[in-house]
Amino acid sequence: MIRFGWIFGALLLTVAFAASAKPLDTKEALQERMLGDPKAPITIIEYSSLGCPHCAKFHKETLPDIKKNYIDTGKAKLIYRDYPLGGAAYAAAMMARCAPPPRYFQFIEVLFKNQESWANSKDPRAALARIGKLGGMSQTDFDACLKNEALFQGLRNMQLEGKQTFEVNATPTFIINGEKVSGARPYEEFRKVLDNAK
Repeated sequence: MIRFGWIFGALLLTVAFAASAKPLDTKEALQERMLGDPKAPITIIEYSSLGCPHCAKFHKETLPDIKKNYIDTGKAKLIYRDYPLGGAAYAAAMMARCAPPPRYFQFIEVLFKNQESWANSKDPRAALARIGKLGGMSQTDFDACLKNEALFQGLRNMQLEGKQTFEVNATPTFIINGEKVSGARPYEEFRKVLDNAK
């Protein structure tokens, strides 16, 4: 069953892919994805897997309050780094990276909100292709995106860097001004860490 939220989110993405007829620039696709003011004093680095239920919970229940009270107010910025766990999560991450950078977080939101629909599908790749199609991504572009070896390797390197630099071994993991916070904790716990961040 396709939920209304999925359709609404996909409609928001239609403009994203319709405006992107040029071939994928892999270097651009792998650039940092950030929410907020780059000069914000608090840096939240999120290592997340699009197929992870705990990550989806954080994006649905906790991130909206962090965004409202810290990111939108210029106190913090969030840098999203892919840490895919499993083939379906890699496919989802690659598809999101193929979207135009200004629409990246809208795409992430649609994928997290509808995670159960595609991640638990008998054919996750086909389910992701349907989401892409609703967002204006042709099957040809979707297939080309998922066959992009440089993009796949770039995501793999991002994951390995997180493991080596911050000892990330589960998702979600957050690095807040150098302090490691593991798990999709409630907003109040994040608020304490953010208020004490130096």
